[in-house]
Amino acid sequence: MNNLIASKATKINLRDFNSVPMRTFWITSVAFFMCFFAWFGIVPFMPDVVRDLGLTPDQKWNSVILAVTGTVFARLAIGKLCDKIGPRLSYTWLLLLGAIPVILCGLAQTPTQFLICRFFIGFIGASFVITQVHTSLMFASNVVGTANATSAGWGNLGGGANRLGMPLIAAVVISFGIAETDAWRYSMIIAGTVCFLMGIVYYFFTKDTPQGNFKELKEAGEFTGIKKKDEVGFFEAIKDYRVWILFIVYAACFGIELTVYGTMDDYLQNTFQLERITAGNIVLSFALMNIFARTLGGFFGDKFGKMKGLGGRVLFLAGILTAEGIMLAIFSSLTGLVVGILFLVAFSLTVQMAEGATFSVVPFINKKAIGAVSGVVGAGGNAGAFFAALLLKSMSAGAEKSAIALNQGLGEEAVKAAQAAAASAAVSSGYLLIGGAVVICGLAALAIKFSAEDEKVAELELAETAEPALVPVRS
Repeated sequence: MNNLIASKATKINLRDFNSVPMRTFWITSVAFFMCFFAWFGIVPFMPDVVRDLGLTPDQKWNSVILAVTGTVFARLAIGKLCDKIGPRLSYTWLLLLGAIPVILCGLAQTPTQFLICRFFIGFIGASFVITQVHTSLMFASNVVGTANATSAGWGNLGGGANRLGMPLIAAVVISFGIAETDAWRYSMIIAGTVCFLMGIVYYFFTKDTPQGNFKELKEAGEFTGIKKKDEVGFFEAIKDYRVWILFIVYAACFGIELTVYGTMDDYLQNTFQLERITAGNIVLSFALMNIFARTLGGFFGDKFGKMKGLGGRVLFLAGILTAEGIMLAIFSSLTGLVVGILFLVAFSLTVQMAEGATFSVVPFINKKAIGAVSGVVGAGGNAGAFFAALLLKSMSAGAEKSAIALNQGLGEEAVKAAQAAAASAAVSSGYLLIGGAVVICGLAALAIKFSAEDEKVAELELAETAEPALVPVRS
């Protein structure tokens, strides 16, 4: 075992702000939160943006697709960058440069300018990959899954917290005498400025590893994991079939979570006749489950790893992913509100646990290319969201057009009711198809295998962590 493994943290003490691993844990979680907050920050203001910039329905939808597309490319590239220059510098540059399109979004004057900003804002979604790489380098194998899942879960909260946070920022801006119509612009500028400042904090208060930064360690030859002879090329790393299975697995959990929550507001209104505010609050509450649900996935991944080795981590991942698909498929057929909400809660719990379980496996695929592997798997999440969204859009759009045509002349209320019913039925069928696909992906995860040598190395690492992990997860 090299010195890096020996110096990794073997437990998660949330009250520790002094040790390099725990200080990094907190800073990377906050940075991730701010990136997701800024990435989805425009969502609460979309009605204002549509009115202010005159966006067409197609342009509004394209802005969503562009944001996801930008993230796919960024995640693929950022993983390799982490392996080359380290997560500290990678995160610093991502925050500093990523803040620019966030700020420019608030200054956009035309639909084209807005769409370009949305594409480049999507790049800060790559912050997830750096967070996973950084925590993987800081924590030992007995808690790495829990550390990865917790930092990711708390960071993901930024994508839901903006529903409350951005309107509050806008209210403060308005209190200073700014016109209400311009509040969304100032809110985006503030969010971008905070990201920029976070980049400065990341540079000065984190290190790449518990031993120090990549550059200094390479020059001193003190870390065998980053010596030139041990470096693994990006294309060599992604030749491993397990990387692409995990790509699909993450598409089936994080990608589906993004898509389902992005369409759930309208689905709850159309299916259960809920008010928009009520539906929005329900969706927000599921996003807030990231406080603990994703951590549970990493925690149980670590537990199964201790009991049954690396194969145990895969077994748990396959089981929880299959459960996710079943929950979504059952939910898609329900018309009763109470039972529907219960299964939606079950889906939310299992999908977030599956995300945590995925990155309890990732650090063990290729220890010399954690960044490259994390980047590819992370990109899978956004790829999954892209294709699932296209499926639901195509099914729903066709059904709605047919409903409008069949009920033309019956009055506006009748047309709206028929359109809502058609959209509900189409999305319900889409959820069922997606749920079935997720179950298949869960079974496919069982194809991930580890060699006897990999299992032995993992056992030796666990033997070095004699003290059991204490994880006081607090909201």
